[in-house]
Amino acid sequence: MKLLTNTEEAAKLKQEERVVFMFTTTWCGDCTFIKPFIPEIEKNFPEFTFIEVDRDQHLDFAEELSIMGIPSFVAYHNNDIVGRFISKDRKTQEQIEDFLKEVNETIAN
Repeated sequence: MKLLTNTEEAAKLKQEERVVFMFTTTWCGDCTFIKPFIPEIEKNFPEFTFIEVDRDQHLDFAEELSIMGIPSFVAYHNNDIVGRFISKDRKTQEQIEDFLKEVNETIAN
C-alpha cells in the first residue's frame, strides 16, 4: 500500500477510477490489528488503488472528510466519494471486504 505524502497528491488520486484512502495513525491499536490482512484485501480487490493516510500528518485532509475515528476508509470514483466506512471501532477483514463490495456495486449502478 502506498503512503500519502501530501495533499496535492491526494487531490490527484481522488480523480482516479477507484481509490480507497485508509486513515490510520502510528499509535492506533486497531490500525495495527488490520495491517496484517490489508495485503490480502489488496490482492482480492485489484481494481482499487489503496492509499494509507497518516491522519496525524494530514489533519486537514482528515478534517475535510470528517474523519474522527480510525481506522477509517473513504472510497472515491472519478473525484466523487462513493463510500465511507468511518468509525472508531475495530474492523475485521470481512467488514472491510463487504465495504469494498458495496463500493463496487455503487460504481456499477
